[in-house]
Amino acid sequence: MTRATRVGILTAGGDSPGLNAAIRAIGKAAIGHYGMELIGFRDGFRGLVEDRSVRFGLNRMSGILTVGGTILGTTRDKPHRMLVDGKVRDMTEVAVANYRGHELDALVCLGGGGTAKNALRLARAGMNVITLPKTIDNDVAATDATIGFATALGISTEAIDRLHSTAYSHHRIIVAELMGHRVGWLTLGAGLAGGADVILIPEIPYQVDSIVAAIRRRARRGVKFSIVAVAEGARNADEDRAYKLAQAHDDAAATAEEKAAAEAELAGLDAAHDEHTLQLARQLETLTGLESRVTILGYVPRGGTPSPVDRLLATRLGSAGVDLIRDGRYGVMVAARGDTTEPVPLDQVAGRGNNVPVDHPWVEAARHVGTCLGD
Repeated sequence: MTRATRVGILTAGGDSPGLNAAIRAIGKAAIGHYGMELIGFRDGFRGLVEDRSVRFGLNRMSGILTVGGTILGTTRDKPHRMLVDGKVRDMTEVAVANYRGHELDALVCLGGGGTAKNALRLARAGMNVITLPKTIDNDVAATDATIGFATALGISTEAIDRLHSTAYSHHRIIVAELMGHRVGWLTLGAGLAGGADVILIPEIPYQVDSIVAAIRRRARRGVKFSIVAVAEGARNADEDRAYKLAQAHDDAAATAEEKAAAEAELAGLDAAHDEHTLQLARQLETLTGLESRVTILGYVPRGGTPSPVDRLLATRLGSAGVDLIRDGRYGVMVAARGDTTEPVPLDQVAGRGNNVPVDHPWVEAARHVGTCLGD
């Protein structure tokens, strides 16, 4: 087995706390421990395709452990469907050519589920690729944890903690929207840790009447305020049925025309959902007689200094990834397994998610402490 000597690295998808900690771990292990060279590509897969690179030395690893975001920059571009000169093109061959032009022995891709799919395509095109799982949504398959989730959970919990003061002082319902278009880990965890009275996540379709009943029960006990933590992708039961039907049409589409129609239907449902949280707050105010206010956290949980938990995770996964490169183990994601790591084939990660099971212990705990989940 030929020893790897030159490694590429990029960050793709949404930014996440701990990316720089992972870059640092990979750099220090590759350069300092194994004597490899490290070449970074700017702005994700687009930087690889456009051959925008930077050669890293150990000095570049200094001072980035606690810095949020990614020093490499990131985009959501896909090599096989990239907008170039106003047209969507398959740039896979260009990516492979640049990989070979730099005489790389491996490419490390830091990203979520979409990055795993892109990395798998590049692996099938002939590149030696490994990935590290990062996302504040915690929705990557086959890993116990993702880089960024712990930090986002802490920030989101603190936000809910702070909202309690205004809620009880003004006898209001405060609806706090958190990220989570398809999965509810962040909202469920922060809502449970922050003592939210209602938690709404995509995996559990809700009924407005159930939420109203829970708020009224609190009012009868003399508690005239409530905190509602809602994931951006949470839907009421009617919306959920419509969305699942549209997804079924998309999955069953046999022709390009049917596929386009199904995708348009899904896009229309997503557009109609854009002001969902504001609409929910207005409904709750009308039905309960309590003033309702909305706080949308948006990108706030993604920013700032990564937590110690995320720095540790990023360091463990990054250093383990370099060990895999040393051993010639490619086409895998470095998964967290308790206090250890495990290489998982990319075809067991790509195209799969990590939804909240409706019987998960966090869900059961929420029910046991009287939290309304909307169903």
